[in-house]
Amino acid sequence: QAKECNGVKVPIDTSKPNPNEVEFDNLYLDMNGIIHPCTHPEDKPAPKNEDEMMVAIFEYIDRIFNIDRRDCPSAKSDPSSPAPRAKMNQQRSRRFRASKEGMEAAEEKQKIRQEILAKGGFLPPEEVKERFDSNCITPGTEFMDNLAKCLRYYIADRLNSDPGWKNLTVILSDASAPGEGEHKIMDYIRRQRAQPNHDPNTHHCLCGADADLIMLGLATHEPNFTIIREEFKPNKPKPCALCNQMGHEVKDCQGLPREKQGKHDQFADTLPVSEQEFIFIRLCVLREYLERELTMASLPFTFDFERSVDDWVFMCFFVGNDFLPHLPSLEIREGAIDRLVNIYKNVVHKTGGYLTESGFVNLQRVQMIMLAVGEVEDSIFKKRKDDDDNFKRRQKEKRKRLKRDQPSFIPGGQFSPQALGNRSSPQAICNPRQAAFEMRMHERQNSTTSASPNTSLTPDGSPSLGGGIKRKCEDSDSEPEPEDNIRLWETGWKQRYYKNKFDVDASDEKFRRKVVQSYVEGLCWVLRYYYQGCASWNWYYPFHYAPFASDFEGIADMPSDFEKGSKPFKPLEQLMGVFPAASGNFLPPTWRKLMTDPESSIIDFYPEDFAIDLNGKKYAWQGVALLPFVDERRLRAALEEVYPDLTPEENRRNSLGGDVLFVGKHHPLCDFIVEQYKTKNTEVVDIPPELCHGIQGKLTLNDNAVLPDQVVQSPVPMLRDLTQNSAVSISFKDPQFAEDFIFKATVLPGAKKPAPVLKPGDWEKNNHDGRPWRPQLGFNRDRKPVHLDQSAFRTLGHTMPRDRGMPGMYPNAMPLGAYGSPYARPLMGSQQQIPKLLSNLRPQESWRGPTPLFQQTPQRTAGAAPLLTWNRMLQSPNQFQPAQYQGLGPMGYPQRPEDRMDRGRQV
Repeated sequence: QAKECNGVKVPIDTSKPNPNEVEFDNLYLDMNGIIHPCTHPEDKPAPKNEDEMMVAIFEYIDRIFNIDRRDCPSAKSDPSSPAPRAKMNQQRSRRFRASKEGMEAAEEKQKIRQEILAKGGFLPPEEVKERFDSNCITPGTEFMDNLAKCLRYYIADRLNSDPGWKNLTVILSDASAPGEGEHKIMDYIRRQRAQPNHDPNTHHCLCGADADLIMLGLATHEPNFTIIREEFKPNKPKPCALCNQMGHEVKDCQGLPREKQGKHDQFADTLPVSEQEFIFIRLCVLREYLERELTMASLPFTFDFERSVDDWVFMCFFVGNDFLPHLPSLEIREGAIDRLVNIYKNVVHKTGGYLTESGFVNLQRVQMIMLAVGEVEDSIFKKRKDDDDNFKRRQKEKRKRLKRDQPSFIPGGQFSPQALGNRSSPQAICNPRQAAFEMRMHERQNSTTSASPNTSLTPDGSPSLGGGIKRKCEDSDSEPEPEDNIRLWETGWKQRYYKNKFDVDASDEKFRRKVVQSYVEGLCWVLRYYYQGCASWNWYYPFHYAPFASDFEGIADMPSDFEKGSKPFKPLEQLMGVFPAASGNFLPPTWRKLMTDPESSIIDFYPEDFAIDLNGKKYAWQGVALLPFVDERRLRAALEEVYPDLTPEENRRNSLGGDVLFVGKHHPLCDFIVEQYKTKNTEVVDIPPELCHGIQGKLTLNDNAVLPDQVVQSPVPMLRDLTQNSAVSISFKDPQFAEDFIFKATVLPGAKKPAPVLKPGDWEKNNHDGRPWRPQLGFNRDRKPVHLDQSAFRTLGHTMPRDRGMPGMYPNAMPLGAYGSPYARPLMGSQQQIPKLLSNLRPQESWRGPTPLFQQTPQRTAGAAPLLTWNRMLQSPNQFQPAQYQGLGPMGYPQRPEDRMDRGRQV
C-alpha cells in the first residue's frame, strides 16, 4: 500500500522488487470479480453514476497491479462475453432472481416504512434515486460497451505515464469477444503452452474470486500458478436501509431518533472502514496436499500424479458447477469430496486406469465409481437427517440457554453499556431523574410479566384475574421449516423424488435413462470445456434436477460427441435469452416489446413470477428457480422480425469482436506495430516472439486503434483526453490449431518443480494449538518476524500519531526491516526523519516517463509551506510533466479545466 507521511501520499515505485518475494510473468484479470465489487462496495458509498463507477474500476485494477506486477511482461484482461448456452441458463436464473428479489425488497421496505411512520416513528426523508440494476453487467448492454472504451483509455494512460508499465504487453478481451472471462484466459494459456518456444517455468497469476479458478488452474498443469483474490470477511456491519443507523436490519427497524455520534456528532455519517486485503492461493501448495492425498501404492498400472489430479478435478464436478446441478447424495458441506476420493482410491484398482485423459472421459470407469457411490446413497440420506436433527436440537438448547442467561434489564440511551475502548469523550447526563424513572417503570413491568408469563395485565399494570393469554407464535423456540415432500431418509425416496421433481414415475426407465444420458453428456462437456475449450456452444442440460448416483448404470455405451461448427449467440441475442422483462430497458424498443406484449410469440419465456423450489434447503437463495428453458429456434424466429429495427450503433454493439494488444513506446514490439500502420499492411502477420517475451499469435490492423501522437478521447467526462499519447494498439488473435487438435494435460518438459513448502506439521489437521489459522505474509514462510521490545513500542507511541481512526494502537508505524524495506531504523523524530526516509523512494534513473495520473501532486498556490523532499523531486526539471496531467479530480484522476475549482493548497 502507498504510505502517507505528513499528509503527503508517497506513490508506490512499481519498478522495485516485489515485496512478496516472488516475481510473476503473466497477470490475468477476470473482470467480473472487479466490476461487481465496484458497483456495490461493502464498506463505502456506492458510486453515484457511471463515471464514478469507471474510475472506481480503474483504482481497483491499480491496486491489483501494485500488489502483483513488478516485472510481468504481459497482462490480460477479460470481461465475460457471450457465453455457451449451458452457462446462459445459469445467467438467466440469476438475473430473473435478482430482479424478483430487488422488487420484493423494495416493496417490503416501503411497507415497513409506512408502518413505522404510522406509529409515530422517526425516519429520514426518503432519498429518491434510481435503483442500480446490476443486470446491466451483461455483454451487449451500453454499460459494457462504455466499459470497454474506458478500459482502452485506462491502458493507454498507464502505458504513457506509469514506469511500471514500461515493458508490459497488455491484451484486452472485452465483452464483444465470445466466451467467459476465465475460460478465455485458460484458452490463451493452453495455446501459448502448445508453442515450441514456450517457457515451461512461466509464473502465472490470476485475479478472480470464483472457486472454479482453482480447478482451472490445476487443469493447466503449470507448476507456477497463483490466484489472487479479496480476503473474505463475513458479517461486515451495514446500516439499515430505512434509518441509516447501524446495529439492526430493515425488518427490525423501530424508527428511533439517531443518537449523537461523538461530542459534536462528527462521526454521524461515517461507516467503519477497513482497507480491503488480498490473499494469494498458491496452487503448487495445493498440489503438495493432493499428491499426499492421492498417492496410491500397489496399483496394477503406473501411478501418474498428473492424471490423478485430472480425475480429482473431474470428481469435483459431481458436487456442483456452473453448468450442472449436484447429485442429491453429494453435498460439499457434508464432506462429499473426501467421500469421493476414498471411493476413488478403493475402486481405481479395479478400473484398470484413470477416469480421464486430457479432458476426455472413460465412461466405463466412471460407471464403477458412480455405482459405488450409489451403494451408500441410502445411508448418506439417513445420516444427513440425523445430523440435521442434532443440529436443530443443539440450536434450540443454545437459544434457551442464551434466553435464560440474558440479564433481565439493560439500560438504554445515555446509560447504555458500551464496549471498552469504544467510548467517546464523556458527556454530561441529561435529565437523570426522568431517565431513572423510566428505567424503574420498565424494570417493574418486566418483572411483573416475567413472574407470570401467561397472566394478562390491566391498563394500570396490575395482574388481571380474567385468565391467561396464549403465547404468540413468534415467542416459540421452534422455527418454521419448509415442507419436504421427498423425505430422502425414508423408504421410497427415489419414487417420490422423480414424481415430485420430474412428474414421472420412477419405474419409467426410458425417462430416467434420458435424464442420466443428459447428465453424462454434461460431465463430458464440462471436462472438455476445462481442458480443451468449448465443445459446443449450443449444448445445455435440459432439466432442473440431477439423477441419483445409483441411476448411472449402463452409461459406458452412451455417446459423448458434440456437434461441430456451432456458433455463440450474438450479444443482443444473449440479452434476450437471459434478461427478465424488468431489465428490458437495456434492449432496443422493438426487442423489448417481445418481452411484454401479450401477443408476442415468445412471451412465455418471460414470466412475471415463478416458483422457487427450496429442494430441501432453508433459504430462497439456495433453492431452484423453476424457469422455462428458452427454445433457441423460437427465439431466433421471433428476432428475425425485429432485426431490421436496429440502429447502426446497435448493430455495432451486436457484433462479435476480438482481442486487442497494447504496448508503450519503450516496448520492443512498438516499432514493429507502428510500421504495420505506416505501410497499411492489411494482411495477417505473426508476432515476432523475440520482441514480445515469447508470446505468439497473429496481428491485424485495428479500425479503432490507439496510435502514437494521436489524441485518445476520454470516455469519462471527469477525465481529460490524452493529448500526448505514445502507446499503440493492434488486433490480436491467439495461435490457431486444427479443430481436432488435443491440448495435452501434462507438465511440459523442462518445467522445474517448485521447492516444497509444507512441513511435517502441516499434514496434521490441528497443528495450531487451538489458535485460529492466519495466512502467512508473502511467499517466504521462513521469514523471521521483527520483534520490538517495550522501549521500542514506547518510542513509537510518542512519535507516531494515533488519531487516524485506524485499528490498533500503532497503526501508522513503518515496517522496521521486516521485508527488507529501507525503513530499518525507528523514528526518533518524525519531522526530521522524513527527508531521510523519502530519499530512498526516488525512481530508477533508467527510464522516467510522465508522472502517473493517480500519483500527481497538485500545483502549489501562494502562501504554501516549503516543499518536502518528495514534492521537490516530483517538480524537478528532470521529471517530465505534460500539461495534460496538471489537474487532479476526485479519486486522483485528472479533471478537465472547466471542472476544476481553485481550492487553495491541496494535500
